[in-house]
Formats: sequence, structure tokens, C-alpha cells
Amino acid sequence: MKINTKIIAHRGSKGTRPENTLISFQTAIDDGADGLETDVHFSKDHQLIIMHDETVDRTTNGSGRIVDKNLAEIKHLDAGVRFSSEFKGTTVPTLQEVVELLIKDNFTGIFNLELKTNKIQYPGIEKAVFDYFASIDYPFQLIYSSFNARSLEILNRLDPKLAGAKLFKTAAKQAKTLKKDHLIADFHPDIRWLKRHPFFAPAQNLRPWTVNSTEDMQYCFERNLAAIITDYPARAVQIRSEMREGVE
Repeated sequence: MKINTKIIAHRGSKGTRPENTLISFQTAIDDGADGLETDVHFSKDHQLIIMHDETVDRTTNGSGRIVDKNLAEIKHLDAGVRFSSEFKGTTVPTLQEVVELLIKDNFTGIFNLELKTNKIQYPGIEKAVFDYFASIDYPFQLIYSSFNARSLEILNRLDPKLAGAKLFKTAAKQAKTLKKDHLIADFHPDIRWLKRHPFFAPAQNLRPWTVNSTEDMQYCFERNLAAIITDYPARAVQIRSEMREGVE
């Protein structure tokens, strides 16, 4: 079976490592992921912090909002111990640290950076991210995504050639409008919504999340979608390989 669907590791290998940490990203790369997905926030001192939630409570031993903490405070947090004592002492990375890891690994796959501006606006974060990538050379394919259409519009204005994608659970109409206006290239829908609306968009424009079950992986591979975003990249790589070889 011809399957060109890419496998993008959601917050790294989130299912097997502490999410959005360097060890999570390295594991995903080692397991053969074609891409990485992660999330960025602004700290109090305008540092680009890699974490999913707006607060540090769920994934670290600390509490409070990222926007209320400076980088030094965030670096004192343990981002591994809540996942497992095996990863005690794991730190919260900055965007620069993640990019440096990818450069060191000569990672040439997809790097999908989600701007987490749907709950906290973080004025200026789009320009800060854009300026950072404009200042360096990197080997990977950079894709921006967000639930916040305004962030995608700002990034598109900074560089109309940037690859952007609209995340959504149900707001398909807004996503289609952004595509029609050439503000984004692709769609990142919830897999549950996509299965209810299978003809929403061409396969080459779809990268659904979070595709974790064997059934959902097979569903996406059979339709040859552009990519899946999954917590279990190693499992996805294995299932794709088996389907390509016709193994039952």
C-alpha cells in the first residue's frame, strides 16, 4: 500500500516521555518520527517557553502561570517527576534549546510550532518567534499553527510565504475562510471531528490530532492524509510500515 502520510510526534513522544521536554523530542526522533509538534508561550521576561498549558501545574512540580514567571524561575521547575520518578530533574526547555537539539541531530523533518495564544494573547510573541527563526539557519521544515486566527494573520503579514495551519475542534468555517484568503495552507482538525466530516478538505491539506488508537492511525493511513499528529510516534511508525508491506 502506498502511504505517504507523515508521522508528527505530539509534544514529542508524549505517550512515553515527559511531554515537551528535550528527552521527549529526542525519543521521537530516535523512533523515526517524520516531524515534531510543540507549543510556545511567553514568560514574564519575554522568553520563548516550550509548554502546552498556560500554567506549570500539570506537568511540573510548580504552580502558577508561565506569563507570571521569569526564565530563571521556570528553569528551577522539574518537568519530569510528575510523569515518572525516572525522569526527575528534567527541565522545561526554551524554543532555542529545542531548535539547537534539532540542528545538532540534523533533523530535516517537520517542526510544527503552535503559538498558544488562544487563552493568553502574549502581545508580540508572533514577531519574537518570526525574528528568532529569521536570525538562524535550520535544516527542518517549519510550520506554524494556532487556534488563534489572529496569530496566523500576523505571521502571514510578517512573511506571506510562511507555512501556516489552523487548529480547530469544530470551527471549520473559520479555517476554510483563512484558507480561502491565503492566510494558511493546511488544516489541523481534531481527529474525532474529521471522522464525522471525512470530505472536509483534500487529504494533502489535513494533519489531524491526536491520532493515538490503532484504528485512527489506520483510518488516516488508508486515506493517505498529509500527516498525523500522535502521542505514540513509535507505534505509528510500526503500523505504517506494516500497512505498507501489507502485513495483517
